[in-house]
Amino acid sequence: MNTTMMQMKYRTVRPGRTAGLALAVLMVFVVPGTSFATGQREATDEITLYSGRGESLVQPLIEDFEAETGITVNVRYGDTAELAVLLQEEGAASPADVYWAQDGGALGALSRAGLFRDMPADITEGLPEIYTNETGNWAATSGRARVLVYHPDRVSEDEIPDSVLDLTDERFEGRVGWAPTNGSLQAFMTAVRVVHDDETASEFVEGLIANNSPTFRNNTATVEGVAAGEADMGIVNHYYLLRFLDDDPDFPVEQVFFEDGDVGNLVNVAGVGILETADNPEGAEQFVRFLLSEDAQQYFTDDVFEYPVTDEVAQNPNLESFERLLEVSPRLNLDDLEDLDGTLDLMRAAGAL
Repeated sequence: MNTTMMQMKYRTVRPGRTAGLALAVLMVFVVPGTSFATGQREATDEITLYSGRGESLVQPLIEDFEAETGITVNVRYGDTAELAVLLQEEGAASPADVYWAQDGGALGALSRAGLFRDMPADITEGLPEIYTNETGNWAATSGRARVLVYHPDRVSEDEIPDSVLDLTDERFEGRVGWAPTNGSLQAFMTAVRVVHDDETASEFVEGLIANNSPTFRNNTATVEGVAAGEADMGIVNHYYLLRFLDDDPDFPVEQVFFEDGDVGNLVNVAGVGILETADNPEGAEQFVRFLLSEDAQQYFTDDVFEYPVTDEVAQNPNLESFERLLEVSPRLNLDDLEDLDGTLDLMRAAGAL
């Protein structure tokens, strides 16, 4: 099997501040508008953002965007899936101009519901295939890979299986930590359904339960549990361990990809779409371009330890190269991760929720 080690998470974030992010890719300068007699700002001076990404993560970027453009960003924070449902319920009455999600499946659901306007072709063209979607009306802003974390004192390299699906083997009884109520785990389970089928996904969930696999509330707790001996290994997103190692280089956990192309190496994305009913589509487009600018992408990889979606930034030495990411990633259309409800029904039927 492939046991290439990575040198070397959605709520716990310790972002640094990237001062004065430049809008390198923008050619338009927006002049702040004057007030009307009513005291209201011009529509072109503000956008409304529904953000499934945490405030501590995105606020530095939003502040820099506002400083660079004079556009005020009114943000409604919430769970990615809940905001997606809200947008569908609001329909044409939604005040949102932009939706920023931490999951390609939520973006795919809104795209197929007809809620997004077409994205200018030059925004998405040239993005690597693992970051693209068939509809082309939303854009990935950063990438997040699934990995296996493990304690090297309790797990030998030759114990690491070729596939994530092998973690239900009897030899792993009581040893594999997972977070069934966590959104990123549920998106991964949707990918298992897409790449394989519902039967395979059900057998995997039932197998982990039958193996008395320790459950944790989220990715952070899973990594902490592996370090503390509550589990020998766990399935998480790649950047959680990197944040622990950034605080403590001696943190006693390592991580690895499964065999190349295995669904256990799913590369999901955070991404953004412009609402069809946006009051300020021009300002929304500027915001999207800002998130794909060189400085914003450098922020994602340097401070958040996520994979950039462009090759115009310096590689974080703690991350795998983009070429390696292409090798390990399974191939699927990210829009196909939309059926979260089906995944939740499957996990409930298996007894995981």
